[in-house]
Amino acid sequence: MPSIRDLSLADRIRHHARRLDGSHKDYDDLLDIIGNARFVLLGEATHGTQEFYHERALITQRLILEKGFTGVAVEADWPDAWRVNRYVRGESDDASAEQALEGFKRFPTWMWRNTEVVDFVEWLRGYNDAHAETVGFYGLDLYSMFGSISEVLRFLDQTDPEAARQARARYSCFDHYGEDTQHYGYATGIGMSDSCERAVLQQLRDLQTRATEYAQTAGHDAFFAAQQNARLVLNAEEYYRTMFRGRVSSWNLRDRHMAETLEALDEHLGAQAGKPPKLVVWEHNSHIGDARATEVGRLGEWNVGQLAREHWGKDDVRLIGFSTYHGYVTAASAWDEPPQRKRVNPGLPHSYEDIFHQVGLDRFSVNLRERNQATEALHEGRLQRAIGVVYLPRTERQSHYFHARLTDQFDAMIHIDETEAVEPLESPADQRGEAPETFPSGL
Repeated sequence: MPSIRDLSLADRIRHHARRLDGSHKDYDDLLDIIGNARFVLLGEATHGTQEFYHERALITQRLILEKGFTGVAVEADWPDAWRVNRYVRGESDDASAEQALEGFKRFPTWMWRNTEVVDFVEWLRGYNDAHAETVGFYGLDLYSMFGSISEVLRFLDQTDPEAARQARARYSCFDHYGEDTQHYGYATGIGMSDSCERAVLQQLRDLQTRATEYAQTAGHDAFFAAQQNARLVLNAEEYYRTMFRGRVSSWNLRDRHMAETLEALDEHLGAQAGKPPKLVVWEHNSHIGDARATEVGRLGEWNVGQLAREHWGKDDVRLIGFSTYHGYVTAASAWDEPPQRKRVNPGLPHSYEDIFHQVGLDRFSVNLRERNQATEALHEGRLQRAIGVVYLPRTERQSHYFHARLTDQFDAMIHIDETEAVEPLESPADQRGEAPETFPSGL
């Protein structure tokens, strides 16, 4: 049974909450909270909830139409998202959004190959076809080491065949691992074999040394994409070497890479447009909520939300979280297993999810930047749920909850009490040998 204290808090939240009823005005208050911020990070409490994708798309569309946002950066690998970017800009041979998303072949394919993402990508393509200032689609993650190697080589084959030959010689360091990044990480991490760190670092430096020449030859966007792929290889090589040493070091490397990619996008798009760009980020709550407000932050983890606030300042960054109490989610029971439509357990007693359920509204948003009785009480640490690509209901507390202080973690929270599983486009395709997306944390 809920405590009197919890019921009192629920009443206070209800008084200050903005009910979401599906109208065009749903996110008027949220856009006021965003104001003139240039970076809006939109979270999700799971990697497989239909409503989270749908509502993020609606918010992003309004940011593009009403506030001039020009880029969407997502928790996905750079080369796979770049293919989508080329499609939405009308620069590829892909005939549809579904075809443009075919680059996402690794587990968990449903994160980006789902019906909600298809609809949003088609909307972006239609918007870009009708407007001179186009909106791009970019990936922030670092799992595609071998895919990015292929993209660097493809770029150099077209622009500098001799440099391509040198790059192949450097990247051949990985050849005897059979494009198995986990094998590489284990062998180098425990000292069984030498790492390829020097080779990939030299390759990135060579690209950067000839930046002006390559940008003039291939175009600024093409060179930027190649440079990001080379940087991804460098950071992914370090990530896989540290992956078996502990969660904190590998997590921090990954989120540092994503933050640096966001910074690189800001600089590149600003130089191209002649003005500072505005970027929307789609990632899990665990990446975009300020880690300093969580128990994992106290263990030494940082994340994209924290790093963004530190780099650009709180005035230019807005962190928006999502939560749900119960329903269904698309998730696997173990790594590399097929996705299932799984029932989500009700939120644990006294958790944020439980408190929001007691508010009694199906959907609502809460402004966490305001000082009022509700936000003062929400500042108290409580359990918060995080479901990644693997969901283990039997070990719910141990596997999917951590303590957080909501008002320090986010600027606003959107709660959808009962949610439905996202619809994958198909069953997972054959794996390509690289580590699954989000491995090993699942988030």
